[in-house]
Amino acid sequence: MRVTRLLRLRTLPLLGLLAALLLPLGATTAAAAPTAADPAADPVRIMPLGDSITGSPGCWRALLWNRLLDAGHTDLDFVGTLPAQGCGVAHDGDNEGHGGELVTNVADQNLLPARLAATLPDIVVMHFGTNDVWSSVSPDRILAAYTKLVGQMRESNPDMRVLVARIIPMNPATCAACAQRVVDFNARVPAWAAATGTDRSPVTVVDQWTGFDTATDTYDGVHPNDAGNVKIAARWFPALDALLDEGVPGGPGDPGGPGDATCTASFRAVSVWQGGYQGEVTVRNTSAAPVTGWKVTVVPSGGARVGQVWNGTPVTAADGTATVTDAGWNGSLAPGASAAFGFIATTPATSTAPTATVDCTATS
Repeated sequence: MRVTRLLRLRTLPLLGLLAALLLPLGATTAAAAPTAADPAADPVRIMPLGDSITGSPGCWRALLWNRLLDAGHTDLDFVGTLPAQGCGVAHDGDNEGHGGELVTNVADQNLLPARLAATLPDIVVMHFGTNDVWSSVSPDRILAAYTKLVGQMRESNPDMRVLVARIIPMNPATCAACAQRVVDFNARVPAWAAATGTDRSPVTVVDQWTGFDTATDTYDGVHPNDAGNVKIAARWFPALDALLDEGVPGGPGDPGGPGDATCTASFRAVSVWQGGYQGEVTVRNTSAAPVTGWKVTVVPSGGARVGQVWNGTPVTAADGTATVTDAGWNGSLAPGASAAFGFIATTPATSTAPTATVDCTATS
């Protein structure tokens, strides 16, 4: 893990913080004098990921940052390729909230891997999909994009923790159908998270929808006002506080720590036809230790079932999921090396584009 030392900022008292947020978004306040962080501690790197609700200016991040520091979480680093965009409050403003961006475009254009490589987060806080819902993109496509992004996050960090929002309500004057589309999408998020999370890389749903009122908590039916920012920060805080209390893996003795062999798996559809597709899974050694064997769980979406497998030894469950172990000759992987296996999956006639959740365990 790349170490970035964080300069700690003095936290503002709560009343002062809320008052500062009520200033015009372009206003500025004098930043508190920073002091150097403890050189013995590595900061936990947290990426706020999303669209304009996260980044333009995304003042809930300022509230969340200061609340975390007030709770004693001082070794933090909010990361992203975008800088702070105002808010008038001293905070670590780095973020990955790109205004107008669709999560489906980020997935289709493979935009996230470069952003991850530049920032190396341990935790991703994701409120993403508002523009997709506005554009009438189906929940299936949005969730398929979510799945791809989580896979890319795990390629960057096998121990990635992901907090994903049931997004805030939307009721703009120019989109009468948007309110119900948000309801329909949010209804699907918990089941997706349950199927996508793993013991090593959990996906936690944070309900940003319940209790959020577009009439009082937004300035345009979509983007949060000061009251909305307070609500969003308040919802993220307990989940993020719990993760930080639990601790992020990576130290000696932790999964992925020095001397432990670790691996990641990534899925791609090679070809698709009516009633099935050919998939390929790439296994990569992400540790400094050699991997002498690996095991990958493959959970296909949309009712698909894993059938024939090559370059691996499968055990297929009754629900169509599979556990694939190496074939012997391709089990040993030097640090950074990879191997691949392929499979054929059968699908219902009404299935959507092929996706699968894959998770790798080094058996050495």
